Amino acid sequence: MSNQPFGTRLRAAMNQRGPLCVGIDPHAHLLDSWGLPDTAEGLASFTYGVVDALAEHVAVFKPQSAFFERFGSAGIAVLEQATIRLREAGALVIIDAKRGDIGSTMAGYASAYLAEKGPLACDALTVSPYLGFGSLQPAIDEARAAGAGLFVLALTSNPEGPQFQSARTTAGQTVAGAVLDGLRELNAEADDLGSFGAVVGATIKSTDENLDIRGPLLAPGLGAQGGTVAGLTEIFGAAVRNVLPSSSREILGAGPDATSLRDAAARTNESFRTVLGY
Repeated sequence: MSNQPFGTRLRAAMNQRGPLCVGIDPHAHLLDSWGLPDTAEGLASFTYGVVDALAEHVAVFKPQSAFFERFGSAGIAVLEQATIRLREAGALVIIDAKRGDIGSTMAGYASAYLAEKGPLACDALTVSPYLGFGSLQPAIDEARAAGAGLFVLALTSNPEGPQFQSARTTAGQTVAGAVLDGLRELNAEADDLGSFGAVVGATIKSTDENLDIRGPLLAPGLGAQGGTVAGLTEIFGAAVRNVLPSSSREILGAGPDATSLRDAAARTNESFRTVLGY
C-alpha cells in the first residue's frame, strides 16, 4: 500500500489539501435529490459524480459501506471502483464498515479491506472493539503490514452509545477509556500522528476522557447531524489538530453540479482549516 504508515500519509494529505473528510453516503433521498433512481445504476452515477468532482481537491473520503452493500454485488463493485479512482487521484479512503469479530473471521475482514492487494484495499477501515480490544489484533497486524490504519469506535454520537461506552470495566475505567488507552499504546512510537485512530462524534458536546491518543480522531456528525465547527475545540481541546472532521450531506446536497460540489467542499474545508490550524 505504501512505505509510509497511514498516520504519516494522513497528516501530509491534510497539510496539503486541508482537513476535510467527505462522507459518501448514498441515501435514497440523496439519489432522488440528484434526480437519480434508487438503483445500482443511480448509485454509480451518484458516486462517480462525487469522485469526478472532488477526488483531486479533498484529502480524505469516507464511503459508508452499507449504502453500497444494499445493492449487492453491483453496489460493492461501485465501492471498489470508487476507492481505486479516489486513491489514484491522491486522496485517502476510509471505508466505513465498522467490522468487528474474532480470530480468523476478523482476519478475513482485514484481508479484504487492509491487505495491499485486497479486493477492497483502502487506506483505513472503521472497526468495532466491543468483542474486546484484543479482538482487533488481526486487523492491527494487517494494517501495520500494509501501511494502513484503523478507526476504532470510542465515543460515538448516537444516543445509545453511552450504554456501552460509559459502562465501567472490571478495572474500573470506562469502556471508552479502555479503547482510548489501547489506541494510545498502539501509537506510542509515532513521531507525529499514529495510524490507529478513534471515532469520536462531533455531537457529544464534551467528555472527561483523554482524547490525546497520538492518533487521528475521526469526527462524524458535523452539519446536518448537529455538530459544529466551533464545537470541535470544546470537545477535543489540546488534541484538536488531530481531528479529521467528516461532513456528508452538507456537501453532497450541493450536487449533482460539479462546480457546486467543489464550492461546498471548499467552504467547509476552509472553516475547518481555520479552527484546526491547517
